[in-house]
Amino acid sequence: MAIPFPVIITEHLNLRKIVPADIDRIYFFRTDKKINKFIKREPQTREMTISHIEKITANMRNNKSFNWGITTKESNKLIGSICLWNFSEDKKTAEVGYDLDPKFQGKGMMSEALKAVIDFGFTQGGFNTIEAFTDYRNIPSKSLLKRHGFIPSLTRKDTDNQNNEVHYLNR
Repeated sequence: MAIPFPVIITEHLNLRKIVPADIDRIYFFRTDKKINKFIKREPQTREMTISHIEKITANMRNNKSFNWGITTKESNKLIGSICLWNFSEDKKTAEVGYDLDPKFQGKGMMSEALKAVIDFGFTQGGFNTIEAFTDYRNIPSKSLLKRHGFIPSLTRKDTDNQNNEVHYLNR
């Protein structure tokens, strides 16, 4: 029996399943220069975006990640996305990742989404630790993580990107 998708409703936001109809917004998130300023990613095509949506859908189905599209209460149009993924083998640690349309940055939207996803991860996801990898120059992301109690790791490194710092939050 398939587990129903965990929709999360907050005061101002809906965190819902990402569907193929969201391709234009996901493509925007994966190609916008401001959003991707600190992300090490090869140039994206629409075909790559379709594959990405298919991959996250399969990973959700196979219990390898949780991926939400972020919308406001007023519209079903995605303003961002947030995920828990890269689970440890024992499923006690997950990585959080997020992106947000620049028009919505600085308004507390990602803070509200992150708070809800952290709560989900610890209460329903069963994780003991949530990690976040962020570029050391990405001050807004580092500030967001700090506000939510994440601590920079002094020992853990991102072997794929030397500019990333690893931050963590324990239950």
